[in-house]
This record gives sequence, structure tokens and C-alpha cells, in this order.
Amino acid sequence: MNPKRRAPSPIFDNLEQLGNPYKIRSFSADALFSDTASIIRNSAIDYEYAWKFMYSYNGSSATFNAYRREIERLLQWSWHIRKQSVCFHKREDIEDYVKFCNKPPVAWIGTKNVARFKTKNDVREANGDWRPFVVSGSKNDNNKGKDLDKKDFALSQSAIQAIFTILSSFYNFLIQEEITESNPVLTIRQKSKFVQKQQHKAPVRRISNLQWEYIIEIIEKLADDNPAKHERTLFIIYCLYAMYLRISELVADERAIPVMGDFRKDLDNNWWFHVVGKGNKSRIVTVSNDMLKALKRYRKHLGLTALPAPDDKGPLIPKNLGRGPVTSTRQIRSIVQECFDAAYQQMRSDGLEDDAAELKSATVHWLRHTGISEDVKFRPREHVRDDAGHASMQTTDRYIESELRERHASGRKKRVKDF
Repeated sequence: MNPKRRAPSPIFDNLEQLGNPYKIRSFSADALFSDTASIIRNSAIDYEYAWKFMYSYNGSSATFNAYRREIERLLQWSWHIRKQSVCFHKREDIEDYVKFCNKPPVAWIGTKNVARFKTKNDVREANGDWRPFVVSGSKNDNNKGKDLDKKDFALSQSAIQAIFTILSSFYNFLIQEEITESNPVLTIRQKSKFVQKQQHKAPVRRISNLQWEYIIEIIEKLADDNPAKHERTLFIIYCLYAMYLRISELVADERAIPVMGDFRKDLDNNWWFHVVGKGNKSRIVTVSNDMLKALKRYRKHLGLTALPAPDDKGPLIPKNLGRGPVTSTRQIRSIVQECFDAAYQQMRSDGLEDDAAELKSATVHWLRHTGISEDVKFRPREHVRDDAGHASMQTTDRYIESELRERHASGRKKRVKDF
């Protein structure tokens, strides 16, 4: 059968299932081909070094998953479509691969994210519903239950950029391991035909001040009416907005387990929150007076002292049922989404249809964007940069809206006619 008409099987399982490739003596990828005649030369080498490359990112499941996605797609295209080992790819092969990713065969596209493998009778087996590519719709479309059309699939600019970044790192790794002699990604001079360059800054997705007022008022009322359920929700909202935390920085994972003792006071009696964030980088975040009040309120609800001691190992976001910390970002999203939905309904009831409709598209990450956007108006940029964990000032500058406001104000009264 034409490989474009048949979805390939997944290659690599989850990190906890894969294990350490450096402890394995021999590798074979034969089982990943439909028959012996389709096995290509050097597929075992591809398999071994792709695994070893991905394993080097085992410090973060999110990073590992991103690298696994790109490397796995490359192997599947190389083996089943190009019928060539990744060791032999040249510039033109990578260019063809990027074109393929931007418009993959329908058989390779799914309409929802599913696990690559599942357990059946204590044996891990490939999930037949899994696909290398997944078409996604807007949040509004998903809420309306709109069916997704696989023909609408297209890579975003950030996804195309990720292909170049990750594959270039992979080929540099192969060079270091003396598997190949050159990096074909670096020889692509005109990446601009794949990645568009924008003259203007992409707008930051954030909620409006009015929407934020509705959200915080509603969640405070919910916390007053049902503290057992919503005091934790209120604290989560404060962490996301007031300290610009990412949802991954609130949950326990292999990188870190956030605890109450991560709130610490320095010698000047200033409070800071110590967090391990994106890229496994640690930073400290300014704890404002309002954030400190929110912490005290939450700890009082939990029956704890007003403020934590440095050795307080209690989970920052504990489970409502059972013991231990929350480990799922999906659960955090669900909690915040409930707040958004309640605010949406209240705004509609108050006749604010347009503002409510915009809130319907909001995601949890918008709270971080909103907190940064508000603070950069009056705080020094470098302070906001360090609290947010931005790698450069350029990232922080995306949140400065004054330049666009001034630009529009200067052009608003431009005349076309003198009468």
C-alpha cells in the first residue's frame, strides 16, 4: 500500500516507558517496518541515535515531548516516504520534508491528541488511533462542537521554526557522535520561504481590564460561598496573574515539586517566590503585597500559619481529594476555565456581549500575559523581565503597547481631503 495512504505507527513511547538507551547493547528498527522488503539501510542507527538524542532532554517532559514529536516525524517521513536514512539527507531532502509537514497526507492527520501507546493485558502496544499530525480548531470552534476538517491542517510559523531548530540540534548531535559529517539544516539559506518574517510585533493575547474585574470578583465570591472548593482556585488565579507563573510551574513534575517553602523572606523582609521554570531554569519572583495577602488567606483556609517557614514542604497546590500535590496541568486548566465560563455568563447577563465573546477565546496562559502587560506599564522593564523569566528584553518588549498606541494616535487624523 502507498505509505501516504496508511498512517505510520508511533516509534517512541513516553519517557517513563522508554528507559535509558545508553544501557542497551543493540538496537533494531525492523519491527517498525511492515515487511522485511521495506527495511531501509541504517534504520537501526537512526533509531538508536534518535533515542539517545531525545533522552538527553529527559529533565523536562514538555521539552522531551516536543523533541520526540519532531524527530519521530522525521524518521517516519525518511523511512516510509523518502526511503532513506536520516544519515544521508542533504539540503534538498530537508526542504522537501518541511513542505511535506506543511501539507501531510490526510491519512497522517488526526483530529484529536491521543496517546501513542496503550497498555493491553500488561503489554504496551501502538495506538491505532494515533497520527503524527493533528488538526486543531479555535477554542470557540471546539466549544461549539464544530467538526474539524483534516484538509484545513497547516503548520503555524512557530511550528515551522521548531522544525528547523530541533532538527538542526539533532544533526549537530549526529556530527558529534560521528554518524554524519554535515548538518543539512544549516545549508538551507533561504528559510524565509518557509518562515515568514514579520515587520510588526505579534499582538500579545491577553484579557481586558474589564474581563479581569469580572473574573476576580466572581472567583472571590465563589471562594466566600464555597471555600472548600474555591479558596484553592482563588490562590491559583493570583499565582498566574500576580506572579506571571506558567501553569507548568504550579504542578509537580520530574523537574520540581512546588512547595509552600518556596515563598521565602530575605534579610530586608522582602518576600520572593523561588521557582524552577521553562528550560529547567530557576528564578525568583517578586511577591507583591496583594500576593502576600492572598497567600495568607489561602494558608488560613488550610489551617496553617499565616506565612510559611523556609523548610515548609507542604505542596503549593494540594489535591482536593487525597494527599500530595497536583501533578496535572490539565487540572489547572479546568479549574481556571470554570472561572472564565462563570465570568462569561455574568458578562452576558450584564449585556456585555462583545466583551463576553472575546473572553470565550481566552486560555489560562492569557493570565500570565495580562499580568506582564499591566506591570510593564509602570515597573522597570528589566524587573518585569526577571520576574517573568524572559531570556531577553526583546521578549518583554512585546508586552509594551504604548508604541502602537502612539503610532496609531499620530496617524489617526491623517487627512485624505482638505475639505
